[in-house]
Amino acid sequence: MSADAVDTALTWTAAVLMVLGSAMSLAAAIGVLRFPDLITRMHSATKPQVFGSLLLLTAAGLQWRTWSLVPLLVVAWIFQLLTVPVSAHMVGRAGYRTKHYDRSRLSVDELEEVVARVEQEHGSEHDAP
Repeated sequence: MSADAVDTALTWTAAVLMVLGSAMSLAAAIGVLRFPDLITRMHSATKPQVFGSLLLLTAAGLQWRTWSLVPLLVVAWIFQLLTVPVSAHMVGRAGYRTKHYDRSRLSVDELEEVVARVEQEHGSEHDAP
């Protein structure tokens, strides 16, 4: 395979990854606007966004074709992978505590027993876990 063919294949692969990553990010944004409650919006804001950013960072690495950029892209991906789930957890936890969710949409509520036990032991003025 010639160098031009490899260059063309990498360019097309990067283009496809950019379109897919952008579509995932767009789907996340639309989900945040359209979903009915906090829990489903939180899911929409995290799962497709992290995957979309992975696709976009991979596309950037393929498009620029320089090894010096790889550590920066890896650090950006790891930062996204570590911070987005933590922030989603914090938003979900705050929403649960302030009752900004639709109970009918939960199939299992494992936190309800813990909150009830803590409130019974320490009174309702104590913050639940």
